[in-house]
Amino acid sequence: MRDVLVALFALLTLPVFAQGWDHYDNARFGYSIAVPTGFVGQGESENGDGQHFALPGRAIALSVWGGWLNHFDSEVAARMGQDAADGWNQTYQAVTPRWASWSASAGGQILYQRMIALCDGQSYAAFRAEYGVRDRAEMDPVIEQLVASLRGSAC
Repeated sequence: MRDVLVALFALLTLPVFAQGWDHYDNARFGYSIAVPTGFVGQGESENGDGQHFALPGRAIALSVWGGWLNHFDSEVAARMGQDAADGWNQTYQAVTPRWASWSASAGGQILYQRMIALCDGQSYAAFRAEYGVRDRAEMDPVIEQLVASLRGSAC
């Protein structure tokens, strides 16, 4: 019962905490995500799969994209493997058949990535935030809101 109440509270308070946030909807893959206040879109990618957002004057970046997949778990494993090959040291991981989240650190930087399988079973949506360790306290609640807001629109 406690878990149900916590989930209900989170759903009811999400709009309050996210007030002032913009919204990005991707037509190509059918997903959406809330974009934190102050983050400026750099223009949708040429192929329409997503967009990069920057926080002017800060070394904080957010990338949002969708892609095609054969198997969700294989795509997640490949992304995590690439991060490790790039020198990121994984500090957190949670993987299910429908979503995955992980974080890693390297050289004073933190990355957090979230992927969700979309309802068509053939594509996914993801976001990745990269920021300095010194920005962690500020970014932790932002990451929570991003995780809560990333959704497939065709479900």
